[in-house]
Amino acid sequence: MGNDDLQLSQTFEWRGRSVAWDRLGAGEPVVMCHGTPWSAQLWAPFARALSREYSVYLWDMPGYGQSSKHAGQAVDLGTQGELLADLLAQWELGRPHVVAHDYGGAVALRANLLHGAEYASLALVDVVALRPWGSDFFRLVAANADVFAAQPAVVHRGALESYIATASHRGLTRAQLDTLTEPWLSVDGQRAFYQQIAEADVRHTDEVQDRYAELDLPVKVIWGAEDTWIPADRASKLAEAIPGAVLDIIPGAGHLIQYDAPVELAISLHRWLTRF
Repeated sequence: MGNDDLQLSQTFEWRGRSVAWDRLGAGEPVVMCHGTPWSAQLWAPFARALSREYSVYLWDMPGYGQSSKHAGQAVDLGTQGELLADLLAQWELGRPHVVAHDYGGAVALRANLLHGAEYASLALVDVVALRPWGSDFFRLVAANADVFAAQPAVVHRGALESYIATASHRGLTRAQLDTLTEPWLSVDGQRAFYQQIAEADVRHTDEVQDRYAELDLPVKVIWGAEDTWIPADRASKLAEAIPGAVLDIIPGAGHLIQYDAPVELAISLHRWLTRF
């Protein structure tokens, strides 16, 4: 872990899983949700900046980052949505602002629509939310997860770095790539990486996609214009599906908008949060 990376200091025990989390700052609560194959580290610089005005909560989903990666325990979107609802109840935050990226969007949407979690507002950043999603690589891993998990470590690392690099439009520095790959390079991390891909299932968004019109809270959709993982036309469709949603397309940014356009993303989030 690099000098700028955040060590999550708290844990929440949930159904045999250990969930790493932390809180920065004081003020109105803001909960930041990561996606795949990322972790809370992707949000750390933004959390530090927002912590001057807000109480910012970061957490790693089980199977990711600093949380437990137990073999045989489900890490699918359905499980993560239930967990988020229970985690928010444990924190006793009432109605926090929620900022979610990638898979974290589906997790936050499921927690609200299916499990009763209430938010003051919701910012959805390049999220998994609309069918279809998942790549040819996902389908290949799903059919051969044990084979991928058994690859030599050096082969796994090369494939992992190549895969993650495609999420950035502007290109990643060595330090950024190291931060993103580090959780997946141990024996348990390698197995967990392919497990979470193998458990990706579009049914978890199918169960909520047709209910987005029921969302009764302020929503902002933020997207990188050059996102090749989830193209920006999905942003417009998602915003249209949610009553009153605000749309912000950020030029020159890919799926890893946190690295491609950090200043623009920070400004967009801050303008959103200060509306309330």
